[in-house]
Amino acid sequence: MTGEGLAARQAALVEALTAGRPVPPGIDAFRFEAARVALLRKRAGEVARQWPMLAAGMRGTWYPAFAEWAATRPTQGSLRDGWDLARDLSRRGDLPAIAAGELAAREAAWRYDGSSAPRPRRLPVVRRAGGAVVVQVAGRVRVLRVF
Repeated sequence: MTGEGLAARQAALVEALTAGRPVPPGIDAFRFEAARVALLRKRAGEVARQWPMLAAGMRGTWYPAFAEWAATRPTQGSLRDGWDLARDLSRRGDLPAIAAGELAAREAAWRYDGSSAPRPRRLPVVRRAGGAVVVQVAGRVRVLRVF
């Protein structure tokens, strides 16, 4: 097998493991699924460390909800994965109240467009998420209200 052929097979395997693509030919399905589940659990743990209120607010549904959401999305890193999930939950009205302040605080302190890396905000801003209202002035974030 050529180096290019091997690289293509490896890329297909990574895509299948992390982005929900079909299992490449010649890969044992049972072992593949075990590896995929292990990677999702590791990813969920990393996101929970970056977004503790989001994970805590979902209680016993954290892992299944995260795994369902992440199964077809390649990772963007734990900070961005949690941010994207929190925004999705907020849009659907399913963001736990305890996580609303966490999301609003991140939205106030950082600019994140969903595709590029977050950058610190320089100008004052007020953000809402769920029932939380947060203000950022001079780099300091204050929670004004959480419903």
